[in-house]
Amino acid sequence: MKIYPVETGNFKLDGGAMFGVVPKTIWQRTNPADSNNLIDIAARSLLIEDGNRLILIDAGMGNKQSDKFFGYYYRWGDFNIDASLKKYGFHRDDITDVFFTHLHFDHCGGAIQWNKDHTGYEPAFKNAKFWTNKNHWKWATEPNPREKASFLKENLIPMKDSGHLTFIDGTEDSFIKNSPLGFDIRFVDGHTEKQMLPQFSYKGKTIAYVADLIPTVGHIPLPYVIGYDTRPLLTMTEKELFLNQAVENNYYLFFEHDAHNQLCTLKHTDKGVRLDQVYTFDEVFN
Repeated sequence: MKIYPVETGNFKLDGGAMFGVVPKTIWQRTNPADSNNLIDIAARSLLIEDGNRLILIDAGMGNKQSDKFFGYYYRWGDFNIDASLKKYGFHRDDITDVFFTHLHFDHCGGAIQWNKDHTGYEPAFKNAKFWTNKNHWKWATEPNPREKASFLKENLIPMKDSGHLTFIDGTEDSFIKNSPLGFDIRFVDGHTEKQMLPQFSYKGKTIAYVADLIPTVGHIPLPYVIGYDTRPLLTMTEKELFLNQAVENNYYLFFEHDAHNQLCTLKHTDKGVRLDQVYTFDEVFN
């Protein structure tokens, strides 16, 4: 097995929305805001090469939306998924599986693209299965008013129509080992229903892909919960359980949304679990 970090593109989000009830005077120490109160956000995927399979964890937001849509998110930098795949000698047609932590547009939008004449949509990874779970799919396709703007029909309906959609079983458990994709999956419900967090053993270490449970290193303390979460108190419970397991088992947290930190370890302190050290992926695994 080989694992590669894949940068699909950076954007910005409102710092207040990203830190909920935490005051700006506190959160800006780790996540400084610009003059519009926006903070840097990444859309960082993981690529897993395992035998004949090439598995992509999340696909970023893509580029099919309107200029007005992208005007809300202030994309910046030069990252894109094609250049990131090319860096490792791959093309999007090589991808066999795309696993979605959840179906908010910034995690799955890149999996669907315009067709050639812009009359409809098609899979951006034409040879890949798209993996989610039945509970989350129902949640996404029958959205509540709070999340409706994040679950976009143009991302979801083409997945089903393409015949590429596949479901993970086992959502009645909070953790399943050795899923059909070869890695473990943790289910968490605070951010959205049945978000799936992959966990891998790689080169003698455990990588936990934390997606929107812990978006950045600034979100490690328990009360630092994003305003987008549907069940923030549940998020805190899920975070506490995960963070303690992460310290006890020396997990390396892989950040999808931290534009400046790829990996970290954690430690116990008298204030609770806190950041220990940050790393690049290459520093730990190359």
